[in-house]
Amino acid sequence: MPHTVIARAPVRIDFGGGWTDVPPYSDEMGGFVCNMAIARYATATVRQAGHASPATVTEASGGSAADQSIVEAAAQRLGVSDVRVSVHSDFPVGAGLGGSSAATVATLSALANYCARSVSGTALAELSREIEIEDLGIAGGRQDHYAAVYGGALGLRLDASGVDVQRIPLTSDFRATIERRCLVVYTGQSRISGDTIIAVLNAYRAREPRVVNALARSRALAEQMAVALGAHDLDTLAALVREQWVHQRSLHPAIPTPRIDAIIAAAGDAGALGAKALGASGGGCVLVIAAVDRVEQVRDAIAPLGQLLSFSVDECGVTLCP
Repeated sequence: MPHTVIARAPVRIDFGGGWTDVPPYSDEMGGFVCNMAIARYATATVRQAGHASPATVTEASGGSAADQSIVEAAAQRLGVSDVRVSVHSDFPVGAGLGGSSAATVATLSALANYCARSVSGTALAELSREIEIEDLGIAGGRQDHYAAVYGGALGLRLDASGVDVQRIPLTSDFRATIERRCLVVYTGQSRISGDTIIAVLNAYRAREPRVVNALARSRALAEQMAVALGAHDLDTLAALVREQWVHQRSLHPAIPTPRIDAIIAAAGDAGALGAKALGASGGGCVLVIAAVDRVEQVRDAIAPLGQLLSFSVDECGVTLCP
């Protein structure tokens, strides 16, 4: 076995369709999510411990308190011991970017390669989700795991039979346009999404019309977003994102916050065409899409309200590092 293996996995921006990737909705009604991986990473480093011992986290620079649990669960699933694992994240914890899923995918990939085990992309994403749901008790869907594994812009169609991964090709010019006009701002408020997710799913199970209708519209919007991305039409994508936020915030009163509302209002006044909170929200990050000629004005308007996170599009997904 090698002495050291390093793997990194990206987090994502979710444009639309979030919540429809979570069972039982995805199994019963069918879900669709449009997202895009960005070059902010969770990185896992696996080293030989030199003595028989369980897998342990030796450091977690910028990571979350869940890193030790992720490592222990991943190592147990793969039957690995006698290793030390360090986990590093270059994004805020609880930012609504799918960070815990990226950390799980990176850890699994590093451990699997340390043991010279081959795992397919879909198997890696599904195993990552099983660890979060079954081992760690973290409520959530599938989109974060697939974004971390595959990278790039994705349309994910989900039903009881599984996940159909649709890659959305982006030219270098359109990637540059996205990176210039899409702004991600961290509110400074970490959020715990599990309780909110459970509450929304319970409302769906009770067939509350507000939630059922919002999820159905979110799924339809995500399908249109995938088409807009494929057509390199950022203005249309922005308009769809703007409507997505209307339905997303209606799912549960904990989803919008005063800081999120202030960022979105300031962005709109300065010339943004669309904006929404990322992830399950209640804090975390906000995505803002500026008009082509209003990028600097929008940036200046939202900068005092949070931390702007620079990013580029990640096209590779989980990768091994030299």
